[in-house]
Amino acid sequence: MEPPDSDPMNVVVCVKQIPDPADPGRMDPETRTLKRDVRLILDESDSYGVEMGLQLVDAAGEGEVILVSMVPNNEVSGLRTALAMGAGSAVLVSDEALAGSDALSTAKVLAAAIRRCEPDLVITATESSDGYTGTVPVQVAELLDLPSATFAKSIEVSGDTATVQRQTEDGYDVIECSLPCVVSVTAGVVEPRYPSFKGIMAAKNKPVDELDLAALGIDPATVGWAGARQEIVDITEAPASEAGEIVHDEGDAHERILAFLDDLKII
Repeated sequence: MEPPDSDPMNVVVCVKQIPDPADPGRMDPETRTLKRDVRLILDESDSYGVEMGLQLVDAAGEGEVILVSMVPNNEVSGLRTALAMGAGSAVLVSDEALAGSDALSTAKVLAAAIRRCEPDLVITATESSDGYTGTVPVQVAELLDLPSATFAKSIEVSGDTATVQRQTEDGYDVIECSLPCVVSVTAGVVEPRYPSFKGIMAAKNKPVDELDLAALGIDPATVGWAGARQEIVDITEAPASEAGEIVHDEGDAHERILAFLDDLKII
């Protein structure tokens, strides 16, 4: 992939469509994975990347935000939400052989789909709300042989360079990457726009390029359950929240609180 030499800013944003977190019956006890044969929604963490991409295209004055998503059953509900925000088109990868894919398999598929788009910039979330591995963005960058910046709180593009404020525990670092590059953004860095009624109606007619593994040239034996390099051996329900201890101050409250914190090894 060669650095762009034209003014239009074409941004690929990776978006994940996930089961509704409010659905209590999301887990499949046999596969120990989330059930994905239901209506899926846009992962909230990806809405920040969509908004960031839209703002960069607006600043460039010309270009397009292209969504890339990997999902079962050709589900488009979450994609339509992002298209209604203002993205111009989408690439949807769906194939039965993808069931059970681990992070690396997911990155391989996304990288192959992104490569077809020839973007100036790739934006992802830091991690998905249903996986939390946080490894896919840098794996995608490695597979595409592109520079990577993580935990971005802002992105500015000038010419063929992206300047990124990378969030740290002590503040932020300012780094530069040559374009094209892959940047993961943290949640809350921008305020995602709400889809307007006009945007919702327009999203129904925006192009969605549906691809399978054959179209991407990927061997089904290298992804999904067949190619998985990890195994989920058990799942358990999170323990219910318990009422905390109420400390009534009888002159010794500070001592009891300090003792409690000491038991937790906090102090």
